[in-house]
Amino acid sequence: MSFIELSLICIVALLGPLLAAREAWHLPLVLGELLAGVVVGKSLLGWVDAGNQTLTFLANIGFALMMFVAGTHVPIRDKTIRAAIGKGALRAVVTAVVAVALGIAVALLFASSKAPLYAVLMGSSSAALVLPIIDSLALKGTSILELTAQVALADVAAIVALPLAIDPTNAMPKAVGALAVAVCAVAVWWILRRFERNGARRRLHTLSEHRKLALELRIQLSILFALAGLAALFNVSIMLAGFAFGLAVSAVGEPRRLARQLFAVNDGFLGPVFFVWLGASIDLRQLASHPAMIGLGLALGAGAVVAHAAGRLTGMPLPFAVASAAQLGVPVAAATIGRSLGVLAPGEDAALLLGALVTIGTTTAAASLAARGQRDPSAQPG
Repeated sequence: MSFIELSLICIVALLGPLLAAREAWHLPLVLGELLAGVVVGKSLLGWVDAGNQTLTFLANIGFALMMFVAGTHVPIRDKTIRAAIGKGALRAVVTAVVAVALGIAVALLFASSKAPLYAVLMGSSSAALVLPIIDSLALKGTSILELTAQVALADVAAIVALPLAIDPTNAMPKAVGALAVAVCAVAVWWILRRFERNGARRRLHTLSEHRKLALELRIQLSILFALAGLAALFNVSIMLAGFAFGLAVSAVGEPRRLARQLFAVNDGFLGPVFFVWLGASIDLRQLASHPAMIGLGLALGAGAVVAHAAGRLTGMPLPFAVASAAQLGVPVAAATIGRSLGVLAPGEDAALLLGALVTIGTTTAAASLAARGQRDPSAQPG
């Protein structure tokens, strides 16, 4: 990977701000960045090699940092989040039940034996996509707290369930790895809380701000990368490491200066690199050689939207319920693992990603509708 290629990625990622700049469209930053990646990646121009190890490493850093920031945005210290977690868990369960039924139906329709995989995909949510969309559109309210809890729980559950669905022989080591990451995140929270209570964190903050040392940012990044390294050691998604550490920081309280520093690093560079890389890794040309897989992809995408729309039955406004359907990390992981194990039919990996794109488009439209409703009280979603 060269500086020219990195410059190209940063330039095409500007499509995100260009689309989001027009407030009337209510489009999130990530949509333009993903579309830019599709254009310059495997599907069209081929200018960006998503398989490049250096680019992949940078993208993984961006993914971990973005999930850390997303975790810090979960208002754990807010008492209302307790009720939100309960309702979010209930909706995640309802979505999972509907996804199982739809997974069986899709498997029967396409004469496939992968009903468990399809169910996991349709029941999953991508915190890496949904939470940045919510943040970029400035969506607020109790329903958003409940949506955040639902997406986080569904994402973690899907990451844990995916190995069992597609590679059951390695499910136990991954579960052990997820538990190890969670235990370490709890330990970090305990240490941070102790430093906060004895005043050590405030003294460090004062010194860092006065001497321009950026100590808090350095320490937080060191911990984040250590947890990500632990997750990689156990072949667990670094999403879990980043999000769990973000929750730990949120539970203690994130300093405003650190939040501004993380915003600059994540939203200005590593986040866009991650989304362009994701878009570039998708090869939609495979679908042309296997037309039946187009139907499978559309069915998976539609099934995911229907499964998440079932949240309306528990009182969630329909636009918010549909907005929770976005997925990408789990389908990408499923396609990658499936290809390496040789368990997917020709073109099926592209079908999984097509289904993910359907959910992304639907989520973007639903979130935009919800944003318009919050700005126009007469158009509140119901």
